[in-house]
Amino acid sequence: MLLNTEFNPIQNLLSGFILSCALTSVAHALPIDCQQQNTTVLKKICSSQFEILRTELNEKYLTAYLVTDAPIRLLYDSNRLWLNRLQQCKSSECFQQQFDIRLEDLNFYTSMNQSLTQHFIKYEQGEISKQPVHIQVHQLTKDRIKIEGLAYRNPNNHKDKQIISLLSYTTPDKKNEILDNEHDCKYRLDFQKAILTIKTEQKGCERFSGVYRLYD
Repeated sequence: MLLNTEFNPIQNLLSGFILSCALTSVAHALPIDCQQQNTTVLKKICSSQFEILRTELNEKYLTAYLVTDAPIRLLYDSNRLWLNRLQQCKSSECFQQQFDIRLEDLNFYTSMNQSLTQHFIKYEQGEISKQPVHIQVHQLTKDRIKIEGLAYRNPNNHKDKQIISLLSYTTPDKKNEILDNEHDCKYRLDFQKAILTIKTEQKGCERFSGVYRLYD
């Protein structure tokens, strides 16, 4: 039988080992790995020009991985989508803007109570949509819900035209019919377990229509 004095060091050692494994695991999945500069984009963002931003991004990603209560799979997939947008950049300004956007995303994942948020990503034919859309359903209070959407466009567009947003406030019993406060678009939301379907009959509002999968 182990005495308490024997058990605590072993427990501490085991905790340290688990943390070390977690850190090693995430290190292989950091946003930017400059050990494998196998694309023109990686060579660009691994240059000294972006060293400070790379360091900040990797640190924030590690923090988010360790402390967020958002689904870890969401961190992986949203990072993959971000890297895909980065691949489309044709100027240093575009790279800078995409770093800023991703840093804001990571701040959001670590600062907000994600246990009260459901995250949905748009899928097409079993794969994440090539034009990504992210829907967030926040439980603000017992009687109030915030539904937020972000549809990503070409990162080379002017900054104010890179993202189309959706914003609606509603109640738990009326969240199936919403009005987008940003563009006066009406949507019908159908929640079925891990699947969300969004429909609209208005022209010009179709960007958020489609099938989404829940991250949990």
